[in-house]
Amino acid sequence: MKMTLRQVTERENSGLPGTGLLVLTVLLLIAAVYPMALGIQHHEAVLVIGVVLLDVAGAFVLAGFFVVNPNEARVLQLFGHYSGTAKEDGLRWANPFYTKRRVSQRVRSFETERLKVNDIDGNPIEIAAVVVWNVVDTAEACFHVDDYERFVHVQCEAAIRNLATRYPYDVHEDSQVSLRGHTSIIAEHLKTEIHERLVQAGVEIVEARISHLAYAPEIAQAMLQRQQAGAIIAARQKIVEGAVGMVEMALERLSSKKVVELDEDRKAQMVSNLLVVLCGERATQPVVNAGTIYQ
Repeated sequence: MKMTLRQVTERENSGLPGTGLLVLTVLLLIAAVYPMALGIQHHEAVLVIGVVLLDVAGAFVLAGFFVVNPNEARVLQLFGHYSGTAKEDGLRWANPFYTKRRVSQRVRSFETERLKVNDIDGNPIEIAAVVVWNVVDTAEACFHVDDYERFVHVQCEAAIRNLATRYPYDVHEDSQVSLRGHTSIIAEHLKTEIHERLVQAGVEIVEARISHLAYAPEIAQAMLQRQQAGAIIAARQKIVEGAVGMVEMALERLSSKKVVELDEDRKAQMVSNLLVVLCGERATQPVVNAGTIYQ
């Protein structure tokens, strides 16, 4: 059977201003000292009982005072029933029977543990992230989840694991998103995924960014060599593409300007020489031909 949560929406209930009420209560308790002494001196039981009841009432009133700090809230409950949230800072007073749970709404951050997961290519990697968050709905944070702080930590780790399995660690094509090469895009995706998991807990994600990313130690050396080989291949492809374009441009310019007429054999030889010069790893040594190109 599918269970559904009872939705509890935050509503403000800051109670009464406490400063004036506290002063009045203290003055009444002080003023009750004289009637108490007078009743005891004259053996007036009714007066003594009345003063005692007044003191008990004063102590009961004092139990209703509480302090709300800036960027903090107090969730008020009466015998398990949600009665509202006090957000106005300062000394406040509410029903002494209320339970007043403190909930911080300050911005907080934490760094997840280094998680070992496989990326989309199956390579084991280590990944960790820094998450910045704060509570925006105190009722949902208190009543929709058992422990909202632990819930945030667990769901963040789950979101990071899921994100890492959807992208490769690294690629050499700009059109494909990778964990290492597109940090801003990955950070936005991570923030969105964590937010979707935590919206039911009344938590807002301010920022989420990867703080550690590396291959797992057992394959780090091999993947480094593979990464270097891939980079070399990608660089060679760029060099060849540029060299072919330059050769093509040179032949077109020679033909259009009519600098020299070349037959197919001489064109092939020229192309070969230009490719050697442009694609070679070492500097080439020029050879000066003192005669004609046909000798």
